[in-house]
Amino acid sequence: MTNDGLALATRGLQKRFGTRPALAGLDLSVPSGVVYGFLGPNGAGKTTTMRLLTGLIHPDAGTIEVLGRSFGRADRHRLFEVGALIESPSFYPYLSGRDNLRALAATGAPTGPGRIEELLELVGLRERGKDKVQTYSLGMKQRLGIAAALLSDPRLLLLDEPANGLDPAGIVAMRETLRHLAAQGKTVFVSSHVLGEVQQLADVIGIIAAGRLVREGPIDQLLLGEGAVRIRVELAEVDAARTALVPLVGDAMVEAIAGDDGWLAVHIAATRASEVNRALAQAGIYASALEAGNDLESLFLELTRGEAGASHEGTFFGLAGSNDAPPPRSGAADASTGGPS
Repeated sequence: MTNDGLALATRGLQKRFGTRPALAGLDLSVPSGVVYGFLGPNGAGKTTTMRLLTGLIHPDAGTIEVLGRSFGRADRHRLFEVGALIESPSFYPYLSGRDNLRALAATGAPTGPGRIEELLELVGLRERGKDKVQTYSLGMKQRLGIAAALLSDPRLLLLDEPANGLDPAGIVAMRETLRHLAAQGKTVFVSSHVLGEVQQLADVIGIIAAGRLVREGPIDQLLLGEGAVRIRVELAEVDAARTALVPLVGDAMVEAIAGDDGWLAVHIAATRASEVNRALAQAGIYASALEAGNDLESLFLELTRGEAGASHEGTFFGLAGSNDAPPPRSGAADASTGGPS
């Protein structure tokens, strides 16, 4: 497999757990130097993919290429070039944040002088670096996990739900940090349920359902035709508003938004919002609110509709493992397991 210009690629990737297929021929193409948003409903195969990409489990079929080279069972040492955080990060609770990073640095790839202080500053933990990790909030542990994943200054960063536990200010800071890393030429691969955050963060997205890729490409291009206009009318006028709008866009393109507050979604280019408003006015209906825009959530739901367990609840960080202290790191910058096993 040759994929010039790609930081990460999979072809025909398959994985089963017993009789249940988790991945059924996954093809991903992740360009270098971008933030790539990896999306899918619960159970679609996102975490399985992340574990395969870090060598924690092995595929039943298919190929993986990391940073331009094939990646397989004998290549775990190459994960020094990859930083990863999957599921919940684990640290020694009775050590400080700074000492946890020192312990990880001592067992992994060589770390330059001042690197730990630089990373604590980057993730906003320098003032708390001397405090024991057991005193850290979930969001602080997530930020420490980011620092751990960056210890070896990796070219590729794999993050599973990185905003989990972060407050709004922390999410904004995380977004700025990840964008900064991509601007430096690093590739950031983010699996997340937070669709609004991914829409602001990612350059490229890939959406999977039932273990297969259903859409991939630059987010601006994918959303270009995914317009939506939301309108709010009096609850008693919802049916009449829908009837007035069906001739404009078709029956399947007008739907009530869950709840009993009078909101309707009209699947039409955002630039045609005035036509929606005019059609309502001609029917003697006047909207109390109107919102227009290109909507990742609408695209996501359209492409994954019908998949069991579909969910896009807000969470944002996380490598496989327990909450116990990590073993010594001997390979990738892996904040949960401490490295390849």
